[in-house]
Amino acid sequence: MSATARREYVRHMQGRYQAAMTRKEKGRLLTEVSENLNCHRKHSTRLLNGKIVDLKKPWRHREHVYPERLIRILESVWEASQQPCGVRLKEALPLWMPWIRMRWVSDRQEEKLLLRMSAATIDRRLAAYKHNRSRKIYGKTKPGRWLRQTIPIQTESWEVPGPGWLETDTVSHSGPSAAGLFAYTLTETDLFSAWVECRAILGKASAEVVPALEEIREAAPFDTKGLDSDNGEEFINFHVDRYCRSKGIQRFRSRPYKKDDQAHIEQKNWTHVRKLIGYGRYDTQQAVDALNDLYRNEWRLFCNMYLPSVKLEKKIRIGARIKRIYGPAKTPLDRLWESDQGDRVKLEKLRRLRETLDPFELSAAVDRKLAVIWKLASRARLQLVAPPPHRKKFWEQPDYGYNFPSPILLPIRNVDRILERLSMEDRFNIN
Repeated sequence: MSATARREYVRHMQGRYQAAMTRKEKGRLLTEVSENLNCHRKHSTRLLNGKIVDLKKPWRHREHVYPERLIRILESVWEASQQPCGVRLKEALPLWMPWIRMRWVSDRQEEKLLLRMSAATIDRRLAAYKHNRSRKIYGKTKPGRWLRQTIPIQTESWEVPGPGWLETDTVSHSGPSAAGLFAYTLTETDLFSAWVECRAILGKASAEVVPALEEIREAAPFDTKGLDSDNGEEFINFHVDRYCRSKGIQRFRSRPYKKDDQAHIEQKNWTHVRKLIGYGRYDTQQAVDALNDLYRNEWRLFCNMYLPSVKLEKKIRIGARIKRIYGPAKTPLDRLWESDQGDRVKLEKLRRLRETLDPFELSAAVDRKLAVIWKLASRARLQLVAPPPHRKKFWEQPDYGYNFPSPILLPIRNVDRILERLSMEDRFNIN
C-alpha cells in the first residue's frame, strides 16, 4: 500500500469509526484496520481516534543523502571484507580507499560522502543486504579429565597490559556426524590486539595440537606469555602441559560448560572460521593441507591487516542496566604498532606489505581457495552406530509362571486389584 493510499484508507476508516454506534462494531473496525495496515491494535486505536487526516496536505519526502551508487560500492567492500559491522567497516574504509579508486571511478565529493557516512547509517543502508547472512554453529568439545587441578580457572575479563595473552579453542569440521576422524581448526586470539591465528589439524591428538601451537607461536609478531583454553582433552593433557612449561607459557582454563569465560575466542570461532569454512565434513589430509594453505597466507594477512575490530574498554552500571564503552575500531596490526610492543621487525615488515597488497585481490584469492576447499568436503554417507537393542522388562518376557508382575514391584494401588482376581490356592502360593 502506497503512502497516498494509506492516508485515504485511514481517512475513510476514521469516518466509519466515528459513525459506529456500538462497541462491538468499533472493535470490528479496529480489527480490520490492524489487518489491512499490518499494525498493532493499539496503533489502530490511535489512528482512528487521532487528528483527521488532511488529504490535501503535501506528502513530505526527503531524498537520500547517499546515492545508490555509493551503497553498491559499500556492499562490495562489506562483502569483500567478510561482513563486518558498521563500526568496523567505517574504520576499514580509509584503508580500502586507494583500492576503491582503482575499481570505481569516483570524484572527491563521492569519496568524502563515503568516508563521512556514520556507522549507524552503514548498518541501516546495508540491512536489506545482510538479511540472508545468518547461520548457526555447533561444537564437539568434551571436558578433559587430566591436570585440571593444576591449571587455575580464569572467569573475569582480562586486564592485560600488552600482547601475548591468548585464548585458544578448536572448531570441528565433522559435518552432520562426529563419527570417525575429521579435521579441526585450532584458533588463537590475542586479548590485547585481537590478533588471530588459525591452523587446521586432522583429529585432536596431542601429536597434532602441540606442533600447531608451536607454529602459531613462531608466526605471531609477539611472544606468547599465557594461554587460556577450555576443558577439552586436546588441551588438558600431559603433552600440552609439558610444552607450555618448556616455553614458559602460563596456563589458564575456563569453567566447564561456561562459554562466556572465553567470549573472545568464541567470537573468533564464528567470524574467522565458521562463517568462512562452513559446516562441511573434511576428513582427509589433502583437505587439511588446503585449509592450512589458506590460514597461513591470505586469510592471516587479510584478517589482521585489513579488518578493524573494537575492544571493550569499561562497563558502567546505571541502576540495573550495564552500559558498555568501546574504544575506536582498529586493525590488530595498527593496535600492536601503536602500543610500541611486540616484535618490531615483524610488524614493520607487515606494515610495508600492507602498502603493496590489494585487499580486493586478497579477498578474491580467499574465495578461490575456498572453492577448492569446498570441493574437498567429504560426500560419503557415514554409517551411524546403531543403538543397542531394547531390553524388554521382565514382566514382558514369556514363560514367567503367572502372567502378572510381582506385587512387590507394582504400585501399591494395583496389589489389591490383582489379588482379588486370584484363587485362594494361588494366594497361598504367592505368599
